[in-house]
Amino acid sequence: MTQDLTTSVRIQVQRGTTSSECKLTTFDVPYHSGMSLLDALIWVRANVDASLAIRYSCTNANTCKECLVRVDDKTVYACTYRLTEAGATVYPLKNKPLVADLVSDIIPPKEKLSHLLPD
Repeated sequence: MTQDLTTSVRIQVQRGTTSSECKLTTFDVPYHSGMSLLDALIWVRANVDASLAIRYSCTNANTCKECLVRVDDKTVYACTYRLTEAGATVYPLKNKPLVADLVSDIIPPKEKLSHLLPD
């Protein structure tokens, strides 16, 4: 007789909309070998906290740049970063304006449409 044991991994995610109110929130996520950080974040949003702000557009890994985050002070693509049983602590990008949680404003200034809005 075999038992179906579910392994979980702990991820910590910076939450908030301004640097002064940001805090780390811990989530225990079902884990399997080869799992991406994006898989874990999507699981959290679908099963634990629908308000978790993440951005992704997986049409082609490493080209859309939508899921860029920081793990261990390194900038990584959440879609290609592989989790380990040690878990991860995840932050939004440095030097980019924070929108909410892990979402940073990555649109180059020249491409923003704000100049088209009426005053």
